[in-house]
Amino acid sequence: MNLFPEKKIHTTKTKSNLPLALRIRPTNLEEFIGQKHILGKEKLLKRSIEADRLSSIILYGPPGTGKTTLAYIISNMTNANFKQINAVTSNVQELRKIILEAKNRKKLDNKKTILFIDEIHRFNKAQQDVLIPEIEKATPILIGATIHNPFFSIISPLISRSTIFELKPLDYEEIKKIIKRALTHKKGLANYKIKITPKAIDFIIKNSDGDARKALNALEIGVLSTPKNKKGEINFTVKIAKECMQKKLLRYDKNQDSHYNTISAYIKSIRGSDPDAAIYWLAKMLYAGEDPLFIARRLVICASEDIGNADPQAINIANSALQITQFIGMPECQLTLSQATIYLACCPKSNASCKAIKKALDDVKYNKSLEVPEHLKDSHYPGAKQLGHGEKYKYPHNFKNHYVKQEYIPSIRKYYNPTDSGYEKILSKKLKERIDKNEL
Repeated sequence: MNLFPEKKIHTTKTKSNLPLALRIRPTNLEEFIGQKHILGKEKLLKRSIEADRLSSIILYGPPGTGKTTLAYIISNMTNANFKQINAVTSNVQELRKIILEAKNRKKLDNKKTILFIDEIHRFNKAQQDVLIPEIEKATPILIGATIHNPFFSIISPLISRSTIFELKPLDYEEIKKIIKRALTHKKGLANYKIKITPKAIDFIIKNSDGDARKALNALEIGVLSTPKNKKGEINFTVKIAKECMQKKLLRYDKNQDSHYNTISAYIKSIRGSDPDAAIYWLAKMLYAGEDPLFIARRLVICASEDIGNADPQAINIANSALQITQFIGMPECQLTLSQATIYLACCPKSNASCKAIKKALDDVKYNKSLEVPEHLKDSHYPGAKQLGHGEKYKYPHNFKNHYVKQEYIPSIRKYYNPTDSGYEKILSKKLKERIDKNEL
């Protein structure tokens, strides 16, 4: 009697009423399209799957990139018992039951168990903690799937016991192969007489944004909802594709990877003086619904951090953009943000001001504090002069060119090193002239 009946999560018998993406789901690595960076020849994950020597892994990437499909393929190729749960509907009780079965199976017939947890980020810390001691002993081996960065959504002890594999959005040619496969697959749309235009395919690919499931869903909806002509053919045009796709939905999460990665690309494009790249990332954020005030605040920071005195007007432009954005809001403020973005990207760049304050802060933090010289101390309150405060202070405006040499700090310090970029070149020249005249 078999106490532990094996259960595969994918078979060749597929119900016709399942969505197209499930009906034509690949059953082996040869059919799998995309993710060559982790499944290419001699890559670790591919070798581990083919040798059935898989250790605990976490598959991380956007929707429709093949995380669950990859788990199905592993279920078909492994000799281990395969269990699947979804973190949305599962609980600790079910986890403990699977773990106990895995222990007993390993003890009785030395057979491994692979546990696939879809949407593992949905488990809270306590639920994830249950897995730690057993994952370490490989009873069971874990395959976790998540759309969120595991370093933010999964506890570090579980990450340290697993190998992270990031799946990338599928490119144009990969989505195109998947669409053609769906049109010719016997469990897909091969039984329909479909005449689909290249422009319709192109529209679906570009608007799926690397999500194979989204592309297949649009294709299936278009086929099933379009009346046949007298010849029994379905004319799938770009107009139908547009109706099926609706508004393009970007991979953008306001407190996850897409949010931080896109704003990072935006600021780095401004810093790198590429206005076209900066405008693209700005457009992506605005289209995805990013808070325009968040963008405007980052512009103000960028103006000081990356431009500084190379163009002193940059901070005024950025601050004006912040105030205007706060005052008028979307959609009109996108014009202001665009103008400010282009201006800052085209500005000469200098991080001398940024480096100066960082160096000074380190000096204050790690070295002995310097006392204010007596002649610089406040002398306006009663009794201050009796303490000698303000004595021998030289008022610069009483001297030629409003400058006079005197000690402003009791020890020589050098924090600000102006560059030769933009207006800062003029500042650098003025400082150098004073040094040459022995005025400093």
